[in-house]
Amino acid sequence: MLDLIIKNGSCFIDGKLQKKDIGIINGKISIIDDLIKEDSKELLEAEKLIVLPGCIDTQVHFREPGSTDTEDLNSGSKAAVVGGITSVFEMPNTNPPTANEEEFQKKLDLAKDRMFCNYAFYFGATPSNQSELSKLKNLEGCCGVKLFAGSSTGNLLVHKDEDIEKVFEHTSKVVSVHSEDEDILNQRKKLRENGNVLTHPFWRNEESAISSTRRIVKIAKRLNKKAHILHVTTKEEVDFLSQNKGNITFEITPQHLTFYSPDCYQKLGTYAQMNPPIRDKSHYDRLWYAVKNNYNDTIGSDHAPHLKVNKDKEYPNSPSGMPGVQTLLPVMLNHINDGKLKLDQLVKFLCENPAKIFGIKNKGYIKKDFDADFTIVDMNKKIEIKNENIESKCGWSPFNGFKFKGTPTFTIIAGKIKMQDGKIVGDPTGTPLEFN
Repeated sequence: MLDLIIKNGSCFIDGKLQKKDIGIINGKISIIDDLIKEDSKELLEAEKLIVLPGCIDTQVHFREPGSTDTEDLNSGSKAAVVGGITSVFEMPNTNPPTANEEEFQKKLDLAKDRMFCNYAFYFGATPSNQSELSKLKNLEGCCGVKLFAGSSTGNLLVHKDEDIEKVFEHTSKVVSVHSEDEDILNQRKKLRENGNVLTHPFWRNEESAISSTRRIVKIAKRLNKKAHILHVTTKEEVDFLSQNKGNITFEITPQHLTFYSPDCYQKLGTYAQMNPPIRDKSHYDRLWYAVKNNYNDTIGSDHAPHLKVNKDKEYPNSPSGMPGVQTLLPVMLNHINDGKLKLDQLVKFLCENPAKIFGIKNKGYIKKDFDADFTIVDMNKKIEIKNENIESKCGWSPFNGFKFKGTPTFTIIAGKIKMQDGKIVGDPTGTPLEFN
């Protein structure tokens, strides 16, 4: 007797869509075939739907501990499953930061029985915690090390070359980098104009990004370590990183593939403010060129919510960041429907590559004996993003009022339906991801 059969779906298996049924026992995929005679406790009819491996958002900020008025692990995980995301990598720039073993364990304890999706946490790098970084190899639920080479939200900053080298030297994990040059940011701070968010990309200019990224890549390559450059925003970085693959991987966000300056600041004001910034159309076009050619490795939301009362402050007192874990898939599925990328590319960016790069066990593919995590999407369903439907505590989205074609309709985690047609089902039963 199977626990669940997913029937008649177009399933993404071995790089292509195949009409198959999937049988699940004890949270694992037990059989992939035409299941005519098998009995199951539950049946999910997936006719006209596409069954993908569970999608993984490799960059979210759920703000716990420290800013739980804005978001917490429970509310952020609700936003994830409503958006079709089955697993998240959560960031360490909390208060206090997740930068020692004690704080890391506290975060695991906070997540237990409170998160709807599966989860892993980043360990924050500091200029002086190398001894902690050398012990991460078998730390439960640790996806990698997060390094802020330029200051952003929170107080984790490692910007001197010798300190960055120490971080790479002392860890066997992937080092994911917020790549902006702190010295350039400090020199250019004077270019910020009070009340004028259009000056945000002039302050945090292209040079601050590419200068930092060149430096990170040079260090990682010399030490033969893995670096993952987060939220790449510039054409210069696209061209440079596409020449330096191998141990170097990089991410692009949906918002940098959907918005560009100055339009986004004119329409959204400080609600379009993030680090690194949304830039002009020449950068937007180059990011799409990267996606079309599979130069980038992942697409992550950089879900970074802030309350409206704070976003409404006059620039530059307004914080940088926007929510995105719930809208990542609708935004990207709409781009697929617009012919900008293919479904198999999205599966690489959100399922296969995260599993490969970070060594996640039993995720990323629909295979026998793999975990029964699935994102089931309707490519023809039209939706409108509305602030009142955002599960995040911040209660807004930069995509408010956008109409999209294509949306997740079921989120299944460990063989249990956790979201159906935008509604959360059952209790929070997410577990820590396991790594090779």
